[in-house]
Amino acid sequence: MSYMEKYNHWLDSDYFDEETKIELRSVSDDLKDIEDRFYADLEFGTAGLRGKIGAGTNRMNKYTVALATQGLAKTILNKGQEAIDRGVAIAYDVREYSDLFAEIAARVLAAHGIKSYLFDGIRTTPVLSYTIRELKTISGIVVTASHNPREYNGYKVYWEEGSQILDEIADEILDEIGKIQDFNEINIMDLEKAIDSGLIEYIGSEIDDKYNQEILNMTINEDIDKDIKIVYTPLNGTGNIPVRRVLKDRGFTNVIVVPEQENPDFTFATVGYPNPEDPKAFDYAVELGKKESADILVATDPDCDRIAMMVNNGDNEFVFLNGNQTGALLVNYIVSQRHKNDTLPKNPAIVKSIVTGDLGKAIASKYGVGTFETLTGFKFICEKANEWDETNEHSFLFGYEESIGYTYGTHVRDKDAVVSTMIIAEMAAYFKKQGKNMLQVLEELFQEHGYYREKLISVVLEGVEGSRRIGRMMEHFRENPIKQIGDMNLERIIDYLYDETGNAKSNVLKYYLDDGSWYAIRPSGTEPKIKLYIYSKDKDDEKALSKVSLIEKTVTEKMYSVE
Repeated sequence: MSYMEKYNHWLDSDYFDEETKIELRSVSDDLKDIEDRFYADLEFGTAGLRGKIGAGTNRMNKYTVALATQGLAKTILNKGQEAIDRGVAIAYDVREYSDLFAEIAARVLAAHGIKSYLFDGIRTTPVLSYTIRELKTISGIVVTASHNPREYNGYKVYWEEGSQILDEIADEILDEIGKIQDFNEINIMDLEKAIDSGLIEYIGSEIDDKYNQEILNMTINEDIDKDIKIVYTPLNGTGNIPVRRVLKDRGFTNVIVVPEQENPDFTFATVGYPNPEDPKAFDYAVELGKKESADILVATDPDCDRIAMMVNNGDNEFVFLNGNQTGALLVNYIVSQRHKNDTLPKNPAIVKSIVTGDLGKAIASKYGVGTFETLTGFKFICEKANEWDETNEHSFLFGYEESIGYTYGTHVRDKDAVVSTMIIAEMAAYFKKQGKNMLQVLEELFQEHGYYREKLISVVLEGVEGSRRIGRMMEHFRENPIKQIGDMNLERIIDYLYDETGNAKSNVLKYYLDDGSWYAIRPSGTEPKIKLYIYSKDKDDEKALSKVSLIEKTVTEKMYSVE
């Protein structure tokens, strides 16, 4: 069907409720909006669904959530009775309709005889991963759009290891979704009936208590300054209760929460774009931090899997640390201290993505810790941990991405801003007792290993035409690589769409220059963006920074030349 035929079908069918039809009638004169709502089905990728909330096949709504869940249910049924009996854990964040979407998912699973363990209120994404491992469920769902703008929601699917599904399971679910010809084929059970029959069980504090203790078990040092002053903002998301709890239980009593951003708010009224990767998300925290003369500021995103920090430079001005810098500092702290304490496991290794900087790798190497690279996405980082559970080839120590995602330990198989907050606080408190702030520690690492500098450029291109333009940009770079940038010559290209290094395929282009600098281009997997990652290294900081600027100018000119 054409997009207009789909639009009219939704208006004419008795299956869709009146609220949905009212919304669709309100855009009857906007053909571009109708096209964007119906030109495609909301794509079920390896991370599940993510899109704008609204009526239509290309939107997040109760119908597209039910459709995806029926695909998941059929996939579990295909695995046999043992899989069915294990059930599915379901969590949801503060986003609009997240609780409704979670309930819809549980009811669809119930209609297929599959039990759901549904949280009794908002929870973080990492606690969903932990719950899968703790309850030994076959799968898990978390309803979240992570750090996307308020108009978005999403639906992520996990498998039995507690990590996001990879292509094999995603393809099975997609195949089952493809067999559904019409929404009225979806089976859904009445909520009360599902509860009464035991197919939906609400879970709560018992899981939170165990998860909190697992994080406290990750403590590395006690010789720290627990009076360190921390300003924390959950950005109106799920992090408020678990982050404050673990910091309190760890002994940090000087924690001040940004009051305007303390409680859940799906409008994110005080922050707009709730992404702590953007320094603007810290505006309220900076104001409070200056008033309180805080040592560090910490912000977690709405589903509390990503975290960023700012550091007081000693003059009550706060400096933002990007994901590569925070990641390198965490690698340094975890590896150096566990080396000193003689608590490193056998064959320890860290895992990072292919678009994450190399300073952490240099630090790890100093202490005999290996580094492995994977495609972007924590599902690939945690795939290594899952693999090593079976082979014992290495011990997973720490995983991270430049996009402010980190995980320490093996209690979850996804990025975890709760454990990361505790370790960041401990790290800052450890060095404060030595008379150093984190900026001074980072400078010491640069002086020892070289100045690693970087920049991320994100070009937002929304809608149908934006998606097509991103595709044209990738093909243009694929077919016409830049051979020289200043004095830097192109040395090597990795096209991960045709990669033969053992990684899964992905639409990423990585260009290595002969001075050790490199840059990579990839479309975002979760947002309407194309991203440019730029990295340089030099013994001289000014030279490293100038290389970044030159690469940015040359590559972005080529990007913007593509219409």
